[in-house]
Amino acid sequence: MAEVGAHLTAAPAGEERPSVFEAVAQDSLMAAVKPALQHLVKVLAESNPARCGFLWQWFDEIYVLLDLLLQQHYLARCSASFSENFYSMKRIPMGGGRQHPLATAGLPKRHHWKSLLLLVLVPYLKGKLEKLVSSLREEDEYSIHPPSSSWKRFYRAFLAAYPYVNMTWEGWFLIQQLCYILGKAEHHSPMLKLAGVRLVRLTAEDLQALEKKWAESTSSQTHSFTSRVQSALRRALGAIAFSLSTGLSVSVFFLQFLDWWYSSENQETIKSLTALPTPPPPVHLEHEPSSAVLPSLKSVCPLCRKVRVNATALATSGFVFCYRCAHGYVKAHQRCPVTGYATELQHLVKLYSPES
Repeated sequence: MAEVGAHLTAAPAGEERPSVFEAVAQDSLMAAVKPALQHLVKVLAESNPARCGFLWQWFDEIYVLLDLLLQQHYLARCSASFSENFYSMKRIPMGGGRQHPLATAGLPKRHHWKSLLLLVLVPYLKGKLEKLVSSLREEDEYSIHPPSSSWKRFYRAFLAAYPYVNMTWEGWFLIQQLCYILGKAEHHSPMLKLAGVRLVRLTAEDLQALEKKWAESTSSQTHSFTSRVQSALRRALGAIAFSLSTGLSVSVFFLQFLDWWYSSENQETIKSLTALPTPPPPVHLEHEPSSAVLPSLKSVCPLCRKVRVNATALATSGFVFCYRCAHGYVKAHQRCPVTGYATELQHLVKLYSPES
């Protein structure tokens, strides 16, 4: 059985250029997968932090590794990324004649590795940069680890320039899509242009070649131990990729719904729909001498044992600390210092008093 593109209809002659709706839809497919998986990992980590906590801590790195294996498999077998093959498309090098190579032929090495890096590395680095900017803004707002005088100018300039850089990046993609709609460009995305490839629809010959290649790979007999191991790994990766693509074919709507549900724009709606009563005080503190953890004076931070500065409460437990102390501890341990409840940076609540 061929890859998922085989169950979609082939492109008629003269209609090889995908529409902008198909091109944008395949981009949004992978953008919906990561938030859904991220929420799943978050639920697992919160339910069993001892065993699954590392999945949440290293989610970006684990995801980029899995994404690398998935995209490598599809680029090698189908000359397309996972989402492009899902929408029955393939990549061909720029500057070729009207006769396009079959999807099973693969891309030239230079185009293959450029495509792989742009598909996997660019989204990973962009996500890391967004997290870094968010962290720097939070530290700058509450004066956590203020930069030295020699570093402060670049630090402030970076935070001020990032919105314009991000706007330029998004505008580049928008302009490219408008040019593609008007027929002035062969790429809907600058990433395709940088990789030196363009998208075309799969033909009937491509689908036949994919089916033939799949049949040969499943019926081939290998004798050497190394060949057997390699063949088993290829079949396992192919089965995982095919299962993922088949599952996505019936759950795209569900993934899109999760992407919308957990997007930042809908957090207020989620809070109103899922509001819970105030939790009771921690029970296990009754069995522990609280004097060993909590200071006698209510104005003293339990961590630094000094008068609190920028008082901040943890929404998960209600205890109050210095903002810098709470931020550093929660960022390192993902739990409340007093109760041990699972806590994230978003649970820090800044308190304002008349004195401040």
